[in-house]
Amino acid sequence: MSPKRERRRGAGAGFTLIEMLVVLAIIATLAAVIAPSIFRNVGDSKIAAARTQIDAFSVALGAYRLDNDVYPTSAQGLEALRTRPVGADAPRNWRGPYLMKVIGADPWGRGYLYTAPGRVNAESFDLYSLGRDGRVGGTDEDADLTSWGGPVDH
Repeated sequence: MSPKRERRRGAGAGFTLIEMLVVLAIIATLAAVIAPSIFRNVGDSKIAAARTQIDAFSVALGAYRLDNDVYPTSAQGLEALRTRPVGADAPRNWRGPYLMKVIGADPWGRGYLYTAPGRVNAESFDLYSLGRDGRVGGTDEDADLTSWGGPVDH
């Protein structure tokens, strides 16, 4: 093989720095366009999960009330849906568990807030999550998610 022919084959075998930079620029542009929509979907999923959990807890609280004529006290909390409360306020007709799974944290890692009787719902309960930021108020993923569908009044 002649030296001229070897040089031509070696020169065309790799990518130039300009070609690599163009490819990296395209990848960076795609990432900048796609990443926000992916992260927005993660936030939307967490909001949907919190709403679903609040609804499931509300249904279980309703079943608890049907059996016992009252909702669990604030002191008994949501755990009264899984284990029979004891003490002076123990329900007399507990037929639980009303929830089969352990009551976990909200999608942002904090516990759900439960009060009975509620400040907003004096005849029943208030059950809510303070969203991603853990503070009252907010919008989007930071918004409060409540069993009554309105804002937290604290």
